[in-house]
Amino acid sequence: MATTLKDFITKYKAKFSLPKPWDSIVIFLLNILLAIPVFIIAHQNFINPHWQFPIDRILLFLIILVAFQFILRALKTIIIICIFFYLLILFYGTFFGQYSFYRLYDDYRSMLYTMEENPYPQDIIVSKLLPFPNKTKVLNAIDYSNPKVRNFALSATTKHFNDIKTIKGYNNYRTTIQCFAVFKEIKSRWNYVNDPKGNDYIAAASESLQHFSGDCDDHAILMAAGVKAVGGVPRLIHTDAHIYPEMLIGNQRDLDNVIFLIKKVLFVEESKGQEIHYHIDERGQIWLNLDYTAYYPGGKFMSEEILGELTLND
Repeated sequence: MATTLKDFITKYKAKFSLPKPWDSIVIFLLNILLAIPVFIIAHQNFINPHWQFPIDRILLFLIILVAFQFILRALKTIIIICIFFYLLILFYGTFFGQYSFYRLYDDYRSMLYTMEENPYPQDIIVSKLLPFPNKTKVLNAIDYSNPKVRNFALSATTKHFNDIKTIKGYNNYRTTIQCFAVFKEIKSRWNYVNDPKGNDYIAAASESLQHFSGDCDDHAILMAAGVKAVGGVPRLIHTDAHIYPEMLIGNQRDLDNVIFLIKKVLFVEESKGQEIHYHIDERGQIWLNLDYTAYYPGGKFMSEEILGELTLND
């Protein structure tokens, strides 16, 4: 019985084993794919002596590489079987489903960039807020269905990033890119002007389009209307003395890809060396700051306590 079982296991291994040297090549490639993100994590968390020649980082990477090599070789048969079925799933996803080879590459690229840049400086939970002041007036002012607002938003999407939306790999973020085009157009033209003294004037978005001028609530209303007009989901955040707009990004994976878009594709110069700021609501949804505090989406928050929020999701 033992001999039969041993023969079965030997036959099973031989059936699923790759011929040499392909087994070593597959293991080495998988080793590299696993070692790079692990090295990034170790590099960020281990003390860096900042030597002129980074011999410690080289040794760290080699140690991780060798460790994975031993582990992968010890589990060679199981790993090759898993890779085989994973490739089948990717082939099916490429031709019939949602998750394709390009999506795998896109996720891996965004993950590496996110880990390397560490672009999450602010991770604030927004919940248990007070009623939004002047809610009815503000909602009426966000007249995104007004032809002037709609036409302005459309013109912004043809003026900015129009070539990016058609490039393979960015189709899933078409609406996000178009919302960023609206942000770029408003930011490039906005002129801050205070309300009349003693009067909190709330201008409709269609009114602000005439001169692209007003205070923070006028800017937030126009930005929210423009984002809403092209299919995005905006919201307004109210603080002690400020109102600013945010837009819904989605989950953590969406945030990784959007940060890559901002820093490497759409706002490369504007966001160079800068941090991306966002909030997380009570349901785990991520909202990106669209205030006029920066020339790129995700600019720095004004340091004020959040009192209320108004979401336009219908």
